[in-house]
Amino acid sequence: MKFLLANDDGVFAPGLLALYETISQFGQCDVVAPDQDRSGASSALTLDKPLRPTRLANGFISLNGTPTDCVHLGINGLLPQEPDMVISGINLGANLGDDVLYSGTVAAALEGRFLATPAIAVSLCSRSAANLESAAYVVHQLVANIDALVLPPRSILNVNVPDCPRSEIKGIQLTRLGHRARAAKPVKQTDPRGKEGYWISVVGKGEDAGEGTDFHAVKDGYVSVTPLQIDKTHYQVFSHVGSWLEEIL
Repeated sequence: MKFLLANDDGVFAPGLLALYETISQFGQCDVVAPDQDRSGASSALTLDKPLRPTRLANGFISLNGTPTDCVHLGINGLLPQEPDMVISGINLGANLGDDVLYSGTVAAALEGRFLATPAIAVSLCSRSAANLESAAYVVHQLVANIDALVLPPRSILNVNVPDCPRSEIKGIQLTRLGHRARAAKPVKQTDPRGKEGYWISVVGKGEDAGEGTDFHAVKDGYVSVTPLQIDKTHYQVFSHVGSWLEEIL
């Protein structure tokens, strides 16, 4: 297989190197990643400037763009051959519940949804790289068995690995997305020149985090695997919204 690897932590991130070393065992790996940390970029595309790929000494391609830019170029002509599969990560930090709305890691995988093999976004639930080997082992096992997985078109897997040594991982669970409570308010600051600015604050804690959710699995020491789809249509409210609209016009 031919793999395209990307991330949102940047081309020099330790998680990307760990992912490359793991996945290169299965076939050709091309790496296209942002030239700097682009966490929280979601599915943004760069439309106001040209994207300039730079090949580094290790063969990785650095791009002055977003995670989605990296995969978009990677599957649409930047590489000599179209990849069979996109894998994004290994992210340092969880991508649980509502995080998928903002995550550049998940967005990079979503951009690979057009390929025949489902894309994977993998995150280690820690800002420390101490247990990267655990996440690398998990993604190795998933890819080793990917041929047996059949998903509808435009589906991806969002994988979160607990921050512990591999020997302490209790297993793997199929989960749904949980939901976070509202985030803390932005932190207002005034710089030395008297200008006001705001820092986005910490994410909310898991509010819908019971059994069956990705939050619950990771908290209990299990790897969480959540299938995601691109279709955000709220089909359950069609009847009500349809009746409401009939009264308007």
